[in-house]
Amino acid sequence: MQISANNPTRKSWLPVSEGCDFPIQNIPFGVFLTKDDIITIGTRIGEYVIDLGAFHQLGYFKGIPLTDDMFMQDSLNDFISDGRKTWRLVRNRIADVFDAKNPALRDNAKHKEVIIFDIKDVEMLLPINVGDYTDFYSSKEHATNVGLMFRGKENALMPNWLHVPVGYHGRSSSIVVSGTSIRRPYGQTLPAGEENPIFGPSQKVDMELETAFITTDVNNLGEPVPVNEASEYIFGMVLFNDWSARDIQKWEYVPLGPFMGKNFASTMSPWIVTMDALEPFRCEGPKKEFKPLPYLQQKGKDTSYDIKLQAFLTTENGESNLLTETNFKYMYWSMSQQLAHHTVNGCNVRAGDLMGSGTISGPTKDSFGSMLELTWGGKEPLTLKDGSTRTFFNDGDKVILKGYCTKDNVRIGFGNCSGKLLPPVKYKFPI
Repeated sequence: MQISANNPTRKSWLPVSEGCDFPIQNIPFGVFLTKDDIITIGTRIGEYVIDLGAFHQLGYFKGIPLTDDMFMQDSLNDFISDGRKTWRLVRNRIADVFDAKNPALRDNAKHKEVIIFDIKDVEMLLPINVGDYTDFYSSKEHATNVGLMFRGKENALMPNWLHVPVGYHGRSSSIVVSGTSIRRPYGQTLPAGEENPIFGPSQKVDMELETAFITTDVNNLGEPVPVNEASEYIFGMVLFNDWSARDIQKWEYVPLGPFMGKNFASTMSPWIVTMDALEPFRCEGPKKEFKPLPYLQQKGKDTSYDIKLQAFLTTENGESNLLTETNFKYMYWSMSQQLAHHTVNGCNVRAGDLMGSGTISGPTKDSFGSMLELTWGGKEPLTLKDGSTRTFFNDGDKVILKGYCTKDNVRIGFGNCSGKLLPPVKYKFPI
């Protein structure tokens, strides 16, 4: 089925400013709360949000087999479960209805009044009910940098890293939508030169500049998914900040890896950009240093996506500071390889499961995806516009991730993924 929604010459009758992340070629999916406290599923064009529940009830999806309440829910999970054919039909229909040449809704004032909202008049919610969350570790540059800092040049990459997409299971309950403030976490840390740990607020709260992909129902328990079929089960992508407490993480991670240093919060952007929308931005990924085992051998060259990524720090005085610029195309392991590896042992993956990319770093210092790397473990502080410095984040700092693709005069973006770091909670009992 053709992806007619991607036509780069298509224009919408809704105004879209130049450089906007959400032209009619995007049509992402999200969940929002109206000022009348109604939760509904929607999409976005320009600075307008479209209520797909009302859109459906008023007959604009006629001919597409959808349940009556498909878009009148508090998550996208059921829609995602319907599979790629439904996603494509729905997205193509939305593009047709909002095409500048189509008068059906454009000239119907009553329908527009209940379907279209200004983005300023709604509150974006977490778009999916995250059942399970896996975080990969698939940027070679990031893994090498961390290894250099903690293990030295000779052991920078662990022996398995170039043969297997390394990952760990994270905590889905603490995934929050963009705009949610984050409390500085408490935990055990081991001060330099000491033999025994202490307890208190983390002094090294960091970001991880990531993306994440969301799956549909992939497989039954015990049934692996072939790497060259895996892309059929990926609904779309979001920006993802996997907040990290580096001092807590350093003390706890041997022998079983991240736990308390990671599970206190992860922030995701509210709009899921579909893989169909990202199809024009496919590109070649990094060459493999070793030929992967057969179950990870992916056909074709264009296994990655040219997605430009940025991280900003806004201080309490409101000044914005660009921290880094990198690109998703640097990812060593592709999303299809990650999903194939995830299921090769028979692990079942379900609709609404979220797979983090791991920190995405590029080859140069200004393209590193974490403060750990940007300040090289705190040894090289960053100087901000106001003259203050950072090794890690201060209370009151707001971290904003952005991502977008450009081609044929079309920009497809993700919007913002933001979170503000607040002081730690005050315990009411002895700690």
